[in-house]
Amino acid sequence: MTQDFDRVTKPTSEGKSQSSPPIRQTNALALFFQFPQHQTNFRREILAGIATFFTMSYILVVNPDILSKAIFLQQSQDLFGELVIATAISATIASLIMGLYAKYPFVLAPGMGLNAYFAFSVVLGLGIDWRVALAAVFIEGLIFIAITVTGVRTQIVKAIPDCIKRATTAGIGLFLAYIALSGAGIIIPSETTTTTLGDLTQPTTLVAIAGIIITAAFVARRLIGALLWGILATALLGWILAIAPWPETILGLPQWPRDLVGQAFVGLTQAWQTNIWELFGVIFVLFFVDLFDTVGTLTGLGFNAGYIDERGEFPRVERAFLADAVGTVGGAIFGTSTVTTYIESASGIAEGGRSGFTAVFAAILFFLSIFFIPFLAAIPSFATAPALIIVGVLMMASIRGIYWDDPAESIPSFLTILIMPLSYSIADGLAVGIITYPLIKAFQGKIHETQVVLWILAAVFVFKLAFVRA
Repeated sequence: MTQDFDRVTKPTSEGKSQSSPPIRQTNALALFFQFPQHQTNFRREILAGIATFFTMSYILVVNPDILSKAIFLQQSQDLFGELVIATAISATIASLIMGLYAKYPFVLAPGMGLNAYFAFSVVLGLGIDWRVALAAVFIEGLIFIAITVTGVRTQIVKAIPDCIKRATTAGIGLFLAYIALSGAGIIIPSETTTTTLGDLTQPTTLVAIAGIIITAAFVARRLIGALLWGILATALLGWILAIAPWPETILGLPQWPRDLVGQAFVGLTQAWQTNIWELFGVIFVLFFVDLFDTVGTLTGLGFNAGYIDERGEFPRVERAFLADAVGTVGGAIFGTSTVTTYIESASGIAEGGRSGFTAVFAAILFFLSIFFIPFLAAIPSFATAPALIIVGVLMMASIRGIYWDDPAESIPSFLTILIMPLSYSIADGLAVGIITYPLIKAFQGKIHETQVVLWILAAVFVFKLAFVRA
């Protein structure tokens, strides 16, 4: 969410504060997290951890709601409770690694957009078994670890145009919003016009619309945890109006997610039964989106928190990337889609969080959340629609960096954004963007501005679109 960083003291590249007076810390834990160097203390870090948790805790409801449409045993939603645990545990593990190893106040969880791609494009669209899809996430995490350690990541990042990275983020935002509108009955299929407005007098649709207005009001007022409060307010309205059943209880002892843990390894043994080109395409898209989403998020957070110096150097950034990659591997083992760093960590930074203890405390809160599964499971699907739409709004902000006066940027970017929701496929939108960008550059006589790696990626995507279809 958008935060005001001007009111936060920013450290220099050496970690020293620019303005705050020294804060004495003798505690070993404070020294481990370098509180004196960051001019912070336990109270400030705890408040920052709470702010970040509440700002992104909507994922505890939204991620299981999306994934449970594709990951189930007998019927949709029958593994919702286990997916809540998988979401919470993967967020806990990844955030602990970020806080203890990289020592940054960045919090991680299963990524929005990537979970939609996993559920709607891979499992439901391509018909790939969800266990094999988890195996693809596991492999993608291992690849991410390898390229981070070897430095190959840098070369791939340089090859992909910045406009395509930004367009991918915006396209995913529109995709999420389209899914939300469809799920709430605001947009429905039509034989005449393909899609059209639904019956806005339907109870669930009316409550979803009310939820959008309420959530928008919370966001406009910059309320910490606005998306979570929007979900809860919409669910409460549904319960009061008897559109959805009230939760039977609030607290409950969590059960081990036995139907999810280790299924990625089962998927590895079944991968040979899947079309190898489809599986390759899935792994590539997961890897691509995770890579550039992480690059963009970490860069934005690092810049706003003052970690990146005037030379563009970001200390320990490779450790942050490793935390993200290891989190993805761990998340796949526990049964959830790709784990990534959340831009909502900005809320904790705005509260003064500067050390890894912010991430550690947020991780503790994510772990404690697994005791509220009975309550979370009672939240109806239409209650998550407002949060998805607002997330789409926030992701659309990325298009501001696209140079729309240049056809080589505007046309591929627009096609990327357009194709994703209309084709119901993040992969197809990304493919069109990567294919058209170098072609238009060549038409402009600027082929020298494209890299060989980009042409190779374009060729792979041409093959994918031509011969590998669902």
